[in-house]
Amino acid sequence: MATTQLTDIIDVTIFQDLPAVNSPEKTAFFESGAAVRSPMLDQLALGAGKKAELPYWNDIDAAIEANLSSDDPAAIAAAQKITQGEQITRKAFLNKGLSTSDLASELAMGENAMQHIRNRVDTYWTRQWQRRLIASCDGILADNVANDGGDMVHDVASESIAGQTASTKWSRGNFTSAAFTLGDAFNNTGAIAVHSAVYKQMVDGDDIDFIPDSEGRMTIPTFMGKRIIVDDGMTVTAGSTDGFKYTTVLFGEGAFGYGKGMPDFPVEIQREANQGNGGGVGTLWTRETFLLHPLGFQSTGTPAGESFSIAELKLATSWDRIIDRKLIPMAFLVTN
Repeated sequence: MATTQLTDIIDVTIFQDLPAVNSPEKTAFFESGAAVRSPMLDQLALGAGKKAELPYWNDIDAAIEANLSSDDPAAIAAAQKITQGEQITRKAFLNKGLSTSDLASELAMGENAMQHIRNRVDTYWTRQWQRRLIASCDGILADNVANDGGDMVHDVASESIAGQTASTKWSRGNFTSAAFTLGDAFNNTGAIAVHSAVYKQMVDGDDIDFIPDSEGRMTIPTFMGKRIIVDDGMTVTAGSTDGFKYTTVLFGEGAFGYGKGMPDFPVEIQREANQGNGGGVGTLWTRETFLLHPLGFQSTGTPAGESFSIAELKLATSWDRIIDRKLIPMAFLVTN
């Protein structure tokens, strides 16, 4: 068990205070509107069981021609029917424990170690949700390539540095090719999530327009009217030879829905008075029940544990698209 010890404390004779050393990891993608909290998913997350069913009505099939009216009383029209489908989603049952010894906290200048843990644990969970969101995007992309002919993906990336050209990197043409995987529903994506390396290519190409924020300052970057979300948590994969490939996600608001359940003991303090040779050790345990689900997909396969791990969410076998591609407000662009 990892526990904060004296060796983790900055020497108080050198430093006058103990500043918080917070991770630079951002959560812009998760907070962008790609994932929207849903009261229905809250209810499902609060319910019993490991899985939840999201029923939906299929659209009226426009491929079936309308009846041609006549004056013949013997001509009896047959009524059509609508059908219902369901999306299957799986809950995530997660927990995190963080320990600190009493003596280490007493000898440290600045904020008490346990208080610092309490102050930062919500940020930790937000970062976990983003990692699960990005992993789910990776799994959806993998499923799409494996099972749906890659009709949500425009992949121009070279597997080697030697093969990289202007055509394998960010460009307006590559962007529109990804957007038009939605066909005439191409405008259903309102934002673009990119890695900073791709954003630099956009800046270098003078592709960015800025619009005013709520205070009237020109600070919100856009491309062709779509907001740009810059986040280094976006997926970067190594080429099969060398170099790197960057996944950009085009998405509409609500591409993912999420809900939160309520564990019996969401927060708990564990005290071990005899640890530290009697000095005492405290552990803060936090627990989350979370339901994160992409529109138009269902969870498939069986996780090794009770919930899918981040690694399992990235697998094609964890997802299956069950509605028409045009109804999915998401597309992928893979570039160098």
